[in-house]
Amino acid sequence: MIDYPAARAVALVARTGSFEKAAAALNVTPSAISQRVKALEERLGVVLIERGTPCTATDKGEWLCRHMDHVGLLERELTAHLPGLADAAAAGARVTLAIATNADSLGTWFLAAAAAFTHASDHLLNIVIDDQDHTADWLRRGRVLAAVTSLDKPVQGCRVTALGALRYHATASPAFVARYFPDGVTMEALARAPALTFNHKDRLQHDWVRRELGRDIVSPTHWLPSTQAFVDGALAGMGWGMNPAPLVGEHLEAGRLVELIPGAVLDVPLFWQVSRLAAEQLSALTRSVVAIARRELVPGVPRA
Repeated sequence: MIDYPAARAVALVARTGSFEKAAAALNVTPSAISQRVKALEERLGVVLIERGTPCTATDKGEWLCRHMDHVGLLERELTAHLPGLADAAAAGARVTLAIATNADSLGTWFLAAAAAFTHASDHLLNIVIDDQDHTADWLRRGRVLAAVTSLDKPVQGCRVTALGALRYHATASPAFVARYFPDGVTMEALARAPALTFNHKDRLQHDWVRRELGRDIVSPTHWLPSTQAFVDGALAGMGWGMNPAPLVGEHLEAGRLVELIPGAVLDVPLFWQVSRLAAEQLSALTRSVVAIARRELVPGVPRA
């Protein structure tokens, strides 16, 4: 049998980052939380919480936290129909849903979908960020219940829905283009012109160069792990980068940014994958995500 009070304690320590905050949430002492966590770890023979500032869940602890997310969803659904089963000690407890998305989606359209969902639900959201080519890994490891991903094939145990494509423009300031591309975009020019790169998983600049010039290129790069910093960096003349159309449309119209090759866009298809175990409970979130995405994104097309 699962010791649910202890499992709930583990989940709250991981969620809040400390034994003290978990204790306050459950209206018990930090010592009681510590004893519950320690007892469960000893019973299982594994460490569930890495003690520190903040405290974090281990891989095994993450699995337990995800299970508690599922339990919370199911309990909410059950007590809505059978309120007499509600645990008075857990009254007011709110379920936190772990969702993964890429930074550019969060910075353009996904937040509107998340907000619309929260207006109609008391669930809380824990949104984690990763590259769209890697968010599916969070689903595979059971660390999130749903994800925006570039993977069109369903992760095992998940349902997948096409959302559309996020359009990118290769953009830079007019002064940057005049300095580095006076004779147009060539391999030699790209080898000298600093690019903007989000992180080591970011392949958008590489994909655009290969599509437009048919070859790979190693460019000097500035590392800017922020969607808005990407736009600001391009405006400031730091480098060229692939910026989402919703964020640079006005800058392009005003001439503050220009395309390296006019009309040479890169469309990145996106998909919504949700765990089958939680699909019914997350149906409202799925409807919100799909509705906003299909309004804000361009019709999806496969990448070459």
